[in-house]
Amino acid sequence: MPQVAITLAEGRSPEQIRALLHAVHTAVLRTTNTKPEYIRVVVHEVPRSHWATGDVTLTEMDATASPEEPQS
Repeated sequence: MPQVAITLAEGRSPEQIRALLHAVHTAVLRTTNTKPEYIRVVVHEVPRSHWATGDVTLTEMDATASPEEPQS
């Protein structure tokens, strides 16, 4: 029974999360010998203030980022 855990910073729309769940489920189904109902995909969303890279939180990075930069 495959189980996939994905951790993302908060900020994606419900539609983006749903598309991610579908794409991952499809990839697991295509590459493993299992039934669709046995595949588990879980998305954990972490507040941007609780995720740091190089001792700088994503919230702090957002405050200094230019508008064109994609979200982490």
